[in-house]
Amino acid sequence: MMTVNEVSKLTGVSVRTLHYYDEIGLLPPAVTTEAGYRMYDNTSLERLQQILLFKELEFSLRDIKKMIDSPGFDREKALSEQIKLLTLKKEHFENLISYAQQIRSKGEYDMDFKAFDNAKIETYKAEAKKRWGDTEAYREYETKSADYTEEKEQTLAKGLMEIFKEFGQQTEKSPSDAKVQGQVKKLQDYITANYYACTKDILSGLGQMYAAGGEMTENIDAAGGKGTAEFAAKAIAEYCK
Repeated sequence: MMTVNEVSKLTGVSVRTLHYYDEIGLLPPAVTTEAGYRMYDNTSLERLQQILLFKELEFSLRDIKKMIDSPGFDREKALSEQIKLLTLKKEHFENLISYAQQIRSKGEYDMDFKAFDNAKIETYKAEAKKRWGDTEAYREYETKSADYTEEKEQTLAKGLMEIFKEFGQQTEKSPSDAKVQGQVKKLQDYITANYYACTKDILSGLGQMYAAGGEMTENIDAAGGKGTAEFAAKAIAEYCK
């Protein structure tokens, strides 16, 4: 665990900015102590990396939160998107540098303004934003959660982890066992009741994400024990056949 000051020194993000990110729900600390100190873990730092990469690509904080919190958000795919956008941005700056050097070498202004055209970057950004933050499931979630307080969101998150804790208590059973399949149904119903209509297609995609590694897998395994995420994914796959 790291304090807000330690995170600030490590990342170069000011303490004031980290406090603001917490206030708007973009980067809540892993734990807030009884004394009110914000504490951040590795999962928090991974989320901050995503925020900073998207911010570097000039996405608004609102759009960043929408994308990262999207039900379909996949960190590995997002990283590929970010690399593509950073590469496009690098090419754009190289064109601008070359353009400026030509003006200096000629000693006169060049009326060719193609180097300033960043339409390709903007188009790719729009596609990425739509892909992560403009799904029907997310719009439904946005409507349902409009009146959720921070306490309500934390309660729902704990409820979700309780379901995975129960998955962890069933790992010795077959994923196709009736009780395990009942647990999958419980998960599906919980998501539908509190977030968005969890169809089998959506549930199938979530199952794949649960076992794909990274933050989501770590959180599930922390709740139910090592291997819980992979077991839940297999049970979901069986359920969605």
